[in-house]
Amino acid sequence: MTKHLLPLGILFTLSCQEAPKENPAAAENNLSTLSGQSGVKDDQSQKDVVKIAAGSTDHTTLVKALQQAEYVDALSNAGPFTVFAPTNSAFEKLPAGTLDQLMKPESKDQLRAILEYHVYVGVLKPEMLKEGLSFGQASGENIHITVVDGKPRVNGVAILASIPASNGIIHVIDAVLLPPAQK
Repeated sequence: MTKHLLPLGILFTLSCQEAPKENPAAAENNLSTLSGQSGVKDDQSQKDVVKIAAGSTDHTTLVKALQQAEYVDALSNAGPFTVFAPTNSAFEKLPAGTLDQLMKPESKDQLRAILEYHVYVGVLKPEMLKEGLSFGQASGENIHITVVDGKPRVNGVAILASIPASNGIIHVIDAVLLPPAQK
């Protein structure tokens, strides 16, 4: 009889041990510590739009903004999404203090509106971005496409690169798009 109780005793002892503590500093910058779809570890599949941005040294500000707005999981889902992703230098072009103000908890709705203006639900491949077209963004506002020297621009902002993702596409841009109501 004691043979059968020994494994139960070991199991009970192991289950009562304290769980390892998370490092809050690591959690802030590492998407793998998040729950939900964004926390799924998958090194085999093509990366989603959030994981691509998180892996880019040019998009750390965008990732922090997505975290602050609590949009990481939403953009990690199946999509498809087109994300116009401003670079860190694009955020630096905002008037002094603007980004700091947007990152405050009381500015979450305004930050969300700006981020939603950068997201189209569907895939807009570069060849689909033609002169004069408008697309309704997740914010409910429209972006407008122009073509300069054969290269598409969104609201006059240059698209620097386009990166396919498992759940859509990222168009890297060199300015932050501001919804018409916030200009």
